[in-house]
Amino acid sequence: MSSEWRTVADRVRNWDKWGPNDQLGTLNYITPEKIARAAATAKQGKIFPLSIPLDAYGPQGAHGFRRNPIHIMSVDGGDDQMGRHLAGWGGPAESMLAEWWKGPMRFTDDYIIMPLQSSTQWDALSHVYYDGQLYNGYPAASVTSFGATKDSIDQVAGKGQIVSRAVLLDVARHRKVKYLAPLSVISPEELDDVAKAQGVSIESGDIVLIRTGWRARFLETHNGEAWLQESPGLSWRCAEWLHNKQAAAVASDNIAVEVVASEFPDAFLVFHMLTLRDMGMMLGEIWDMEALGEDCAKDGVYVFLLVAQPLRVTGGVGSPVNPIAIK
Repeated sequence: MSSEWRTVADRVRNWDKWGPNDQLGTLNYITPEKIARAAATAKQGKIFPLSIPLDAYGPQGAHGFRRNPIHIMSVDGGDDQMGRHLAGWGGPAESMLAEWWKGPMRFTDDYIIMPLQSSTQWDALSHVYYDGQLYNGYPAASVTSFGATKDSIDQVAGKGQIVSRAVLLDVARHRKVKYLAPLSVISPEELDDVAKAQGVSIESGDIVLIRTGWRARFLETHNGEAWLQESPGLSWRCAEWLHNKQAAAVASDNIAVEVVASEFPDAFLVFHMLTLRDMGMMLGEIWDMEALGEDCAKDGVYVFLLVAQPLRVTGGVGSPVNPIAIK
């Protein structure tokens, strides 16, 4: 029943915990002291980028309100002789290029066109709301057609806040499978079991990474529609587990961190509502944890430094990110 998750929402709500004007939420757990201790976990000098490629071949497809990134070249190597054709033609931009092309220097240029949340990304706290309110009680109307004036991604990016100790909980490897079965639900009890088996604990200010193996599933099938609609993930009950651990953020290799199948007949993406809107906890989605998971299984080290700064998009409700795990 909806009353069940709303009761949990009352328990995990962090509004006013860090003051009435706070827009960072659980990232406040990442203190300077926490960052200094996190840096000490980088002992081997091994680096693992956790983003998927920014190209047309991701899981989002070519249609809908989100789609894969579109990469367009505006100047390329075929424009080597452009200068002589532009001389005396066009406006100021063409005149400038014709002048530059008189010498030996040439350049190439490009654009990327994409939803901010179509690839490896962070959900900002302004991304989800219910009952007309965002995290910390800000009105949903503060997200305007010009951008989010409250709880936006630049509130985080401008402070360099997402650098901390991170813990990988490799659920797929714990279950001894390449990837979880479609619509599998991960319970908080299972997260405890995985942490115990790996010999790790979640500390205040940690960023928790959940590996379902779902990235490997997409690379095997390249069926984006099924990848989206059948994604396994965390149960809504894991929100309170993260709250009790005082985690700073959570990220996964699936589309929504949580399982996409609703666990309530009248509410969808309840985990999103509890984390983003009530707890003030950002969600990282569509991360690639395959190489990291393999390395952690080999050396038994599931704790590392994570640097995952979003782009400083003014008023953005999300952002692409290239997270870097450093062991």
